[in-house]
Amino acid sequence: MDDIKSAREIAMEKVEKLDKATDEDRLKWKYVPEGEKLAARYLKEECNLVAELSHYEENARKYVKDGASDILVRNIALPKNEFVEKHNKRVMEGLKTLKSDKVKVENVFSALRRIFNHYMEQGKQQKKQAYESLKAEFEAKLQQAIQQQVGPVAGMMYKIDVERQPQFQEEWRKLEAQLESQYLRLLDEYKKELLAIP
Repeated sequence: MDDIKSAREIAMEKVEKLDKATDEDRLKWKYVPEGEKLAARYLKEECNLVAELSHYEENARKYVKDGASDILVRNIALPKNEFVEKHNKRVMEGLKTLKSDKVKVENVFSALRRIFNHYMEQGKQQKKQAYESLKAEFEAKLQQAIQQQVGPVAGMMYKIDVERQPQFQEEWRKLEAQLESQYLRLLDEYKKELLAIP
């Protein structure tokens, strides 16, 4: 029973740790959230990153950039449509502004562009083929089930829209997630690389 702490004891321990916080910790706690808010405003096209960053003192700017970078990197997504493509371009422009090692950033961006291009070309084609294959498979199974119930001749008269069937939709979501997982894995690796760049 002695190792169970009261809420008050836990709170007091946290306060003690706060007292031991360094100036750097305090700067981080204050300015990383400001950087996150700045990135959100930038993504809504409400501000200019360069102009906004110039308002911060040098010692705080690093933390503002860290917070903003984190939000921007999290906003990189597979280009499923034109809106996401434009959004990714905006994110990348912002990251170029924030990161000091422009060469490393551009190398990662080149790799990301290759993934995005592959996703847009071969990935969409793979998904289309997988969809059609799954649809044909489901239609055959349904047709067979109907024929077993009402007979082969009467079964030919029934036409069911497979795409509206919940089982088909469920299977398609699973298959689509599986197809996209390879791209998402690579995307996550490159996001980690971007976050590590100063």
